[in-house]
Amino acid sequence: MNKSFKFKKKYGQNFLTNKKLIEDMVNTVSLTKDDLVIEIGPGGGVLTEELLKKTKVLAYEIDLDLKEELEEKFKDKELKIIFDDFLKRNIKKDIDDIDYKKLYVISNIPYYITTPIILKIIEEKIEVEKIVIMVQKELGERFTATPGSRDYGSISVLLNYYFDLRKCFVVGRNNFVPRPKVDSVVISLTKKEKEKVDNEELFFKLIRDAFRFKRKTLRNNLKDYDLEKIEQVLKKYNYDLTVRSEKLDYKIFVEIANALNK
Repeated sequence: MNKSFKFKKKYGQNFLTNKKLIEDMVNTVSLTKDDLVIEIGPGGGVLTEELLKKTKVLAYEIDLDLKEELEEKFKDKELKIIFDDFLKRNIKKDIDDIDYKKLYVISNIPYYITTPIILKIIEEKIEVEKIVIMVQKELGERFTATPGSRDYGSISVLLNYYFDLRKCFVVGRNNFVPRPKVDSVVISLTKKEKEKVDNEELFFKLIRDAFRFKRKTLRNNLKDYDLEKIEQVLKKYNYDLTVRSEKLDYKIFVEIANALNK
């Protein structure tokens, strides 16, 4: 990393420096030379360098001050770098001319855009086999939370619908430059065969509304829905409308959404 580089707070730049942790992160996926990895925010290219030992990489970097250094460092490598905001890109179009068998996302993502990035991948139906990301530890707890736990919320339900989630390992704050205020965690999200929701738009709205006020019951949060249909589903699982959303597994929300769609 160029010593004169000025880290930018607005981009959430905290570059991982521990090479053993970087190797561990890459090794959570069995990559082959025929695969493609999307990396969001390569920074100084330390993770990129490790990924390129295994496969080809498409990287998105928003900070143009890194352009010269990254292009020089990887000029002879099987790497395509797009210097733009990942959230504004047409990802399917970007990968259309790249030949690959399986697609992965492996990134040390700036904390403030972690959820928008995952939602973009979901909403644009980008067919990834697995996402491996380093996130703020607190956010990782929310992503991987189970029903009944303090951290379980709408994002937990949504991610569990699409992925098998696993916490891989914790990364202490001392492994970054500059040093962040919190620890991080590497989590993996593996695509799974999911229970089919008939109407995904309704499903997303249902989840958002169900968790709108965390301390309120389903009866209160979903009062604008057909409560009779909702209660019919709840009774199958020995619940009623006085239950709070954080008690319910994502599969129950799938069933409720499908009942409401009829």
